[in-house]
Amino acid sequence: MAAPSLLSFFVHVLTLACCGLAAAQNQTALYPQNQTSVISVQIDQATHEGCIHLPVIHSTNLNYFSKRGVQLQLANRSDVAYYAQLSIGTPPQPVFVQLDTGSFELWVNPDCSTVTGSDAAFCQRVGQYDSTKSSTQSSLGTTKTLRYGIGSANISYVTDNISLAGSTTTLQDVQFGVATSTEDAFSGILGIGYGKDIATRYLNFIDQLAVQNATRVKAYTLALGSKDAEEGVIVFGGVDTSKFGGGLAKLPIIPAADAPDRVARFWVDMSSISITPPNKQTTTFNDSGMPVFLDSGSTMTLLPAALAAAIAADFGAPTLDPNGFYRVDCALTDVNGTLDFAFDGVTVSVPYSELIREVPSSPPSCFLGISPSSSFTLLGDTFLRSAYAVFDLESNAIWMAQAANCGSTPAVLNNVNDLASLTGACAPPAAKSENTSGSSRSSPSAGTDSSISASTVVGLVTSTSSAGSPTATRTAMATSKAAAPTAGAGSKFGGPSLEMVGGVGIGILLMVGNLI
Repeated sequence: MAAPSLLSFFVHVLTLACCGLAAAQNQTALYPQNQTSVISVQIDQATHEGCIHLPVIHSTNLNYFSKRGVQLQLANRSDVAYYAQLSIGTPPQPVFVQLDTGSFELWVNPDCSTVTGSDAAFCQRVGQYDSTKSSTQSSLGTTKTLRYGIGSANISYVTDNISLAGSTTTLQDVQFGVATSTEDAFSGILGIGYGKDIATRYLNFIDQLAVQNATRVKAYTLALGSKDAEEGVIVFGGVDTSKFGGGLAKLPIIPAADAPDRVARFWVDMSSISITPPNKQTTTFNDSGMPVFLDSGSTMTLLPAALAAAIAADFGAPTLDPNGFYRVDCALTDVNGTLDFAFDGVTVSVPYSELIREVPSSPPSCFLGISPSSSFTLLGDTFLRSAYAVFDLESNAIWMAQAANCGSTPAVLNNVNDLASLTGACAPPAAKSENTSGSSRSSPSAGTDSSISASTVVGLVTSTSSAGSPTATRTAMATSKAAAPTAGAGSKFGGPSLEMVGGVGIGILLMVGNLI
């Protein structure tokens, strides 16, 4: 570790109490011991209350999910999703649930018989909760139907205890849903959006963490981790300064009354989107500033059709394929370029390799992780893998930085105001060279990567777009109270959460139903 990183490490240790790493309880081959760095082993000998540090497990991680559960096909949706393990009941029953910043409720027990192929195999691996085997379970006698873009879940509300590895705190009498039947759902969902009196009528999981003093602040940090790492981290009530470099930019969450969908969600204003090809000459797409919300339950990133088309054209995909996706050359995953999302005070650069979804069919197929939408703009997993984000539900802000990985140093956050002075332990991101032409899409020079033909090198295809101003976009989007799925998007392979369990599928289509 370089000297600046060590200095940053010691500074934050003095100001923040360390937080124990979440190690899975009742370890089996399905739930292996999480591996940590030398430094994290030294500080994780004792458990420190006020912070819960859970691994975020990618569905492709064969250490947790069997190979047959993640063999990919074009029709599967379970290949790109992010999970945390909860232990529910007395004695504890381990269950994996999908982390979803775009929804508000926890439910478990999908009916695996309603999904097919690898989705069904994956569904069998996430675990089931048997309320009859828990001495602390209580039925509330209320039910609800959750309807998604391509499925539904009928749930019955119960309360039970939920324990989390790495903390001596066991949450008591937490309300959640147990599915009595589902359609096209391959896992349960942990909605980690706003809770009581904002999005629900009861204390949701995030509320309970704060009310039962498992955390000292109502905030959590999310680092999904890269595709190669296959594991990230979520820290409830704390931060991990070894997952970013530099400072955190504070982005106000747009109030529900002003949000495009009029729902209390993690909406923020995005300034622009730029592209930086291998020659490092960054150019900005016209009219790419707009409100977006951060949705870990969405595989894809949704953007207005004109903007999505302009970006896709730069990736050599001038039109949508029959399934509603932009098919791109798989060789682009080896090209050293980024798509850059700018906000007030921070730019998150997404490498081409993280932006492209690879399906190992025969022959291999690759698709751009961006889909067009006329109803919503959201930044899904194809963006969030490259971002470090603090979801601050106390001051209603997102604190954001470029994601990095230089170890594991989870720490308790005593006050959300401390985020303003926090510095990441990793090397700060390098500044980019902005093209003086601004948003006029002048073409970067050719020949930046001799192994890729000119027609496929991102940035060699010029285009212009007019996606509308942020104000116009917000006004137009607000006219739709429920999202209609984009034509073809997600119907064949996961796509945005309009077509998946989680994300918009819960929050938008059921925003009235969530007030229960």
